[in-house]
Amino acid sequence: MRVVLQRVSEASVTIEASVVGEIGAGHVILVGFTPGDSEEHLTWMAEKIIGLRVFSDEDGKMNLSLDDVDGSLLVVSQFTLYGDTRKGRRPSFVHAAPPEIAVPLYERFVALLETRLPGRVATGRFGAMMDVALVNDGPVTLVLER
Repeated sequence: MRVVLQRVSEASVTIEASVVGEIGAGHVILVGFTPGDSEEHLTWMAEKIIGLRVFSDEDGKMNLSLDDVDGSLLVVSQFTLYGDTRKGRRPSFVHAAPPEIAVPLYERFVALLETRLPGRVATGRFGAMMDVALVNDGPVTLVLER
């Protein structure tokens, strides 16, 4: 499981000219899965994301978590996070989970986040062509892997 986390002041996902998910301050979570990912991976990642202290405290130090600032999440499926570009000029996606594996993982991951952050989790749509707009705050961008 691989996540690219971006701290944002606002973000949205648009599909076919319709906004399907949007948040104010929080994180955009781009998430990709491999066939070996498990419930343990999903739980670990959800807890890591929620508890990660990347928001500034009153002294300007990154010391506050998503919970501390009442932030939101915008979760977007992104199989291209497992694109292998070591050979040739076209990425290989052999390490990305196929939809029959990735969809249940994605849905369970979102459910875990929603349980911890009720009403504060927005999503894109798995497999759709999405336009993701965001204002990266900082900028702060982290890669998390489990």
